[in-house]
Amino acid sequence: MNEAITRTDFQFPKQTNVYHGKVRDVYTIDDELLVMVASDRISAFDVVLPRGIPYKGQVLNQIASKFLTATADIVPNWMTASPDPMVTVGHYCKPFPVEMIIRGYLTGSSWRTYKSGARDICGVPVPDGLKEHQRFPEPIVTPTTKAVEGHDEDISREEIIKQGLVSEDDYNKLEDFTRKLFQRGSEIAAEKGLILVDTKYEFGKVGDQIYLIDEIHTPDSSRYFYADEYEERFAKGEQQKQLSKEFVREWLMENGFQGKEGQPVPEMNDAFVESVSERYIELFEQVTGDKFNRVPTSGVLDRIGKNIEAFLKTH
Repeated sequence: MNEAITRTDFQFPKQTNVYHGKVRDVYTIDDELLVMVASDRISAFDVVLPRGIPYKGQVLNQIASKFLTATADIVPNWMTASPDPMVTVGHYCKPFPVEMIIRGYLTGSSWRTYKSGARDICGVPVPDGLKEHQRFPEPIVTPTTKAVEGHDEDISREEIIKQGLVSEDDYNKLEDFTRKLFQRGSEIAAEKGLILVDTKYEFGKVGDQIYLIDEIHTPDSSRYFYADEYEERFAKGEQQKQLSKEFVREWLMENGFQGKEGQPVPEMNDAFVESVSERYIELFEQVTGDKFNRVPTSGVLDRIGKNIEAFLKTH
């Protein structure tokens, strides 16, 4: 098995803070620069699973870097450099306390909500008679709160503004950016024979300037279907072949885990971990059209630390 990085504990010059998220370790330098290390941790149902997935961090970081570059004309983003295959460095932004989720299809959690009888998703009315994986006439924006700990909660546009989480003016801008980014992502996916089904975006501010932050269009934040099989599978009522981490959630549910209190996380054996790693690499190659370069995982923490320190000395 290749080595998986599940935690980092660096101490960099002028480091003022470190935050260990579900997947990323974020180091603040001099309250001006963020150094984001994409670890190999994997989360599902807002729970970090006990084993890391080799190459997952590299996959996420390199997909995000590619798409941040490809969408910089729509909205400025936080990234300034990627000094290591698992690292992005960029602007320190004050994040908005919401995640902007946009859905083109009735799939995943939105389908589970719909199947339970709900006809309103985050304040967006949804008609009767829809089927799983059905395409919405227009993509719908279904935000969530951004929880520091525990579960993110669905929330409507009206509640976000009413609670003062985001001003009405800023929210309108975030929704506009979200729709334009999803359109661009969908066009890029279509060129690769894929459908961008749903995704999430996070935004922050430096002064009055809004920036796109975190990752975009990765398998952790997005779901893709294979375009050539979509119509036939939908017509037959079959599950879609998809590129996302939904297959991990499905495996967990099959093994009795949905992140609820008291539910033990099923054991992830070597074969399963290896299969998840291969799925992430498959997604990288499908989504980017590039061959994945498996950077050696031995001594990876030492390599990451040295690459970051070398970058910081020149900036």
